[in-house]
Amino acid sequence: MSDIFHFEAGTAPLLISIPHLGSLIPEAQKPLMTELGLRSGDTDWHLDRLYAFGKKLGASFLWARYSRYVVDLNRPPNDESLYPGQAKTGLCPTHTFDGQPLYLDGRDSVTEDEREARRRQYWQPYHDQLRAEIDRLRAQHGKVMLWEGHSIASVIPRLFEGKLPDLNIGTSSGASAAPAIQEAIEQQLGAQQDYTWAINGRFKGGYITRHYGNPADHIHAVQLEMCQSTYMAEHYPYPWVDAEAARVGALVEALVSKAFEKL
Repeated sequence: MSDIFHFEAGTAPLLISIPHLGSLIPEAQKPLMTELGLRSGDTDWHLDRLYAFGKKLGASFLWARYSRYVVDLNRPPNDESLYPGQAKTGLCPTHTFDGQPLYLDGRDSVTEDEREARRRQYWQPYHDQLRAEIDRLRAQHGKVMLWEGHSIASVIPRLFEGKLPDLNIGTSSGASAAPAIQEAIEQQLGAQQDYTWAINGRFKGGYITRHYGNPADHIHAVQLEMCQSTYMAEHYPYPWVDAEAARVGALVEALVSKAFEKL
């Protein structure tokens, strides 16, 4: 049992990773932070509940316990931009997605020493477990699908124009998963009319999808970034909405299942 992440080993070659589920703030960091920072508002709330269907598929689960305001597990360890030329949310954020300060002193960065300490303490253990489970499943089954579960507020003017599509699939422009897997997802999305969607649009996949996805080595990675408005209220305290969650949850289950069938 780790206090850094939650891990459950499954029996099928499917790993569901939720790197932004955590909302904990270390005790030493709390006195430095604003009220907004302490709320950990840019968390991918409730996705462990939304993806609970994965247990029926025999999936392994890995998710974070600590907030992305401590360290962002889906960013490169050197903090380089994933989308050059666009507004960046870094490895150790100092502002909310809306641009509000996380720290009482209004700092624009953390020190290099602090960034490295957080990377070692929180980022590295998650990625060590992720790598180990991918390797275990591939050794056992000869192949593995990594599904990256994410969610985000539907409107964030600082980062995006207008409202985001409800469901955003990223496969690093086709580099992180086999074409048949992406086609199965696209067919499932095209067969429904309840939600807007995009594939490899604004979200092409973060560091985890890009770094670990390697179809030539039988590792297929897919990221789903979904608008939080599809399953919860996008305001504090960010409650789950049963009816909406049940509806979109059925579609997410179908997307994962159909993609997994093509593995």
